[in-house]
Amino acid sequence: MTDGAGREFRLVLTTQAQRAEEARTSSLSSSDSSRPLSASAFPDTLPGTEYGPDRGIRLSAVWLMHDPAYPESLPAAPLVRYTYTEAGELLAVYDRSNTQVRAFTYDAQHPGRMVAHRYAGRPEMRYRYDDTGRVVEQLNPAGLSYRYLYEQDRITVTDSLNRREVLHTEGGAGLKRVVKKELADGSVTRSGYDAAGRLTAQTDAAGRRTEYGLNVVSGDITDITTPDGRETKFYYNDGNQLTAVVYPDGLESRREYDEPGRLVSETSRSGETVRYRYDDAHSELPATTTDATGSTRQMTWSRYGQLLAFTDCSGYQTRYEYDRFGQMTAVHREEGISLYRHYDNRGRLTSVKDAQGRETQYEYNAAGDLTAVITPDGNRSETQYDAWGKAVSTTQGGLTRSMEYDAAGRVISLTNENGSHSDFSYDALDRLVQQGGFDGRTQRYHYDLTGKLTQSEDEGLVTLWHYDASDRITHRTVNGDPAEQWQYDGHGWLREISHLSEGHRVAVHYGYDDKGRLTGERQTVENPETGELLWQHETKHAYNEQGLANRVTPDSLPPVEWLTYGSGYLAGRRWSSIRGTGCTVRRCAPSHRTWTSASRMPPTRRETACRTRSYTRTARSRRGRITASQRMRTMFTTMMNTAD
Repeated sequence: MTDGAGREFRLVLTTQAQRAEEARTSSLSSSDSSRPLSASAFPDTLPGTEYGPDRGIRLSAVWLMHDPAYPESLPAAPLVRYTYTEAGELLAVYDRSNTQVRAFTYDAQHPGRMVAHRYAGRPEMRYRYDDTGRVVEQLNPAGLSYRYLYEQDRITVTDSLNRREVLHTEGGAGLKRVVKKELADGSVTRSGYDAAGRLTAQTDAAGRRTEYGLNVVSGDITDITTPDGRETKFYYNDGNQLTAVVYPDGLESRREYDEPGRLVSETSRSGETVRYRYDDAHSELPATTTDATGSTRQMTWSRYGQLLAFTDCSGYQTRYEYDRFGQMTAVHREEGISLYRHYDNRGRLTSVKDAQGRETQYEYNAAGDLTAVITPDGNRSETQYDAWGKAVSTTQGGLTRSMEYDAAGRVISLTNENGSHSDFSYDALDRLVQQGGFDGRTQRYHYDLTGKLTQSEDEGLVTLWHYDASDRITHRTVNGDPAEQWQYDGHGWLREISHLSEGHRVAVHYGYDDKGRLTGERQTVENPETGELLWQHETKHAYNEQGLANRVTPDSLPPVEWLTYGSGYLAGRRWSSIRGTGCTVRRCAPSHRTWTSASRMPPTRRETACRTRSYTRTARSRRGRITASQRMRTMFTTMMNTAD
């Protein structure tokens, strides 16, 4: 078999007779199976099934035979290997290191019925069935177990914490769907479907309905209407590719594609467009992206779709190297900055080394959990896990933090490095309802039917949280007294946050342009009884033609402009009182400085590998000069008025 990148694979198929002969001659090793196999129990043929005869042909291994990128470095072992029971059932899976990563057990009386499975380093999950072959119990030795009760048009699921969930179904002939769900706390959600079994509506536990409009032919979602009546519309081309989204606030995002269906431009809600260019008609990945500022980034890809080089808009290039298994082995950045990554034969990262030879090492357990990190200075941090891979303790610098979990995998106790404890409790839907802190305080939380926080208690403080029909927070009270208030406009954008402080109403007001970008923040202090304005301060925000924020104007102060390059990277700032300005974009080597003994503005001279800058000041320190010379791109002199 040859893939699209030119790699050739050999699929090794075996028959039941071949596996039986192997069992008779060498017998499968007990380490290869979850139960011993008898050569006499291994028949040469398999019985037929309800789907027809079973000729016993199974995939036993996959070998990489040719790799155009690594023709001289082919693996000496199969990429994956499979073994089977005497009944032709999948018994075990081995990775390229010949480590068993999956194991399966079957019911001897019902061929093909799996009764247990496990992952490497994890406990075995077991299943029980009823007479019709339906799973009635899932047994987890280190977590939640489940029982399943099947009735007419309903399934009841009960976990080992005795939490019950009931699924009500409708339909048949492959169109059976869950139309009603009774959750463990007694709340109910509902779902509606069309005649083709596609979701058309959902009703939450508070009775609020969300509707989905569908294209009759393709099934694509054309609109979503939320319970508050706000609608989002979706548009597609003839290839069912998303071309536009119109949001409830009226803003729109767009996508364009070329004839082969590749994305060629993407326009955000605020109007900035990113364009994608491809090397040729067969390229699936873009060679360049150009953003709204006109800045272009270049990408080079391997035949396997791996990023080999990335050049940013400043011309700086980062290169990547990979091994034959597709794992990144090196990253080379500008100025000789490199990182080298090494892996074990199971593909797990074992070390990262920089260009100076400083190495960080990683260790794992049989399940693949990261158990230790050894930094270049020899410090070792360790993590221990429970049977299901949840961290139960971390040790660093001789200090240990430990966690305990309940059967549902929820943290119920946290002990920090100094031995202090924090405890946690949850409701039937796994939401945090109580926390006992390290300082002895107890905090409690209450939720509404849809899961929003409605009340929090912190010792003697009771806070109530209130929301509008769009689930946006509108106000909160503390011990019955008003606290913050939030107000929104017709677009759903936040317009004001306010609260009472020492008898005054303090507020922040927000303004936006027609693209939803923040244009102003006005802070006010008012008399809450008369509405008299006592104080205000406003800050304005402006954007350039490319949509980048480039100016901030504080109230009664000169504007501050952001000097950027490329896609908006900050290169400098400019105040209106500066008569000339310049900026330099370059990565420099470490600098050194020269200091004067009595200078009020040290340093008086600063040198780096790419520029020299001198500072001078008059005797009265009322006017100064900064002179900087650049060996690369820019030379500039700035006069700065420091007069009082």
